[in-house]
Amino acid sequence: MTRGTRANDIAALAEGAARARRAESTASPDAMAARRAACDGLGPVVARYIEARTGDRERLSAEQLDRLDAACNDWLAVYARRLGRECDPGVPVRTAAEAVIDTHDVVAAAELLTGVDADW
Repeated sequence: MTRGTRANDIAALAEGAARARRAESTASPDAMAARRAACDGLGPVVARYIEARTGDRERLSAEQLDRLDAACNDWLAVYARRLGRECDPGVPVRTAAEAVIDTHDVVAAAELLTGVDADW
């Protein structure tokens, strides 16, 4: 992946996460929406980080890493809010990636990172 493509990809992930967090400010609890936030939101952010760390020949810039961290936290906040809890976890994307690798489950990782358990 070229530097420009990667930067655009990360920017799109970060902008989508920020938009989702703003949109969720008045959302009512919905367990399936929480699951989607983890799978369809946090999952791609973590995947992009892992891809960059394991597959790309170039390191992430500080700005790119900051944007992935912000996107990670935005999606975790959306996940928690959809389960009826306010949360601003301050979790680095690296920690989220480690949790996904350890659990093999992005939803379980979101639960661990936010401290908000879902009753599926």
